[in-house]
Amino acid sequence: MTNKSLYHTEIENTAGLVGRVKTIITKDLSVQTSGPLSDEPGTNPEQLLGAALATCLNATIEAEEKRRQLEHKSVVRVGVDMARDTQGFQFFVTAQVKLPHVSRQEAEDMLAIVAQRCPVSKLLSGSSNVQIVLVDDFNVMS
Repeated sequence: MTNKSLYHTEIENTAGLVGRVKTIITKDLSVQTSGPLSDEPGTNPEQLLGAALATCLNATIEAEEKRRQLEHKSVVRVGVDMARDTQGFQFFVTAQVKLPHVSRQEAEDMLAIVAQRCPVSKLLSGSSNVQIVLVDDFNVMS
C-alpha cells in the first residue's frame, strides 16, 4: 500500500548533537542544537520531541473541539525525561492534557479520540515509556 503524502519535509543534521538541524527543501527552519546535559546554547532532541507531541495533541484536540462546537481552551504540557538504560539512553514522555471547559467524562471521551488521531501520538503508541493523561491541574513532572 502506498500512502499519498499530503505534506513532505526533510530535516538534515550533519554535526550530531552540537550543531544545527535544518529543513533542506523549504529552508524555513534552522535550529541550533546541543545536548541536554551541556551548557552549550541550543535545543535538544528531548525538547523537540516534547514540542512535536504537545503541538500535535493540542491541534488534534482543537479539531475535536471544533467538531463538537466548543471553544478552543485545551492546554497540553509534555514532560520528557532522558534516563540511562543497559544499552545507552531512553526517553520517558508524559503528556498532561487539560480540558477545563467540559465534563470529566466528555474530556476522557475526547482524549481517547484524539490519542488515536494525532499522528505523533500514533507514532509513539505502544511504548510503555509514553503516557497521555487527563489532568485538572498540571503537576511538576521532574
